Amino acid sequence: MIRFALKVVVMALAFYGLTRLLPGIDIEGNENGALGVSGTFLWVALVFAVVNAIVGPVLRFLSFPAILLSLGLFLLIVNAALLGLTAALSDRLSVDGFGTAVLGGLVLAVVGWVADQVLDRG
Repeated sequence: MIRFALKVVVMALAFYGLTRLLPGIDIEGNENGALGVSGTFLWVALVFAVVNAIVGPVLRFLSFPAILLSLGLFLLIVNAALLGLTAALSDRLSVDGFGTAVLGGLVLAVVGWVADQVLDRG
């Protein structure tokens, strides 16, 4: 449970970085929320984690032939779809365009992988 909470915090920081780096990804902060604007980033990261845990394996399984034929590059499309689904489920996250979703999904995948590597060693 602690590992999951730490990964959500790391992903919230990744979302914060994405909003600063990519002009097409925006998170509308809620100053009146329980944790303020940082709580909004935590909420979006939590929604992304749940979508990635529930829908992600199904999408990866269904798209396995495309992933195999593209030597894994189709996983970028799957990550973009997961980011788009998160934006559709949350009224605080907006993603403008397919290219932005692919770049955002790539950054989130790399940050998630690094977080898994670091948290597994601890």
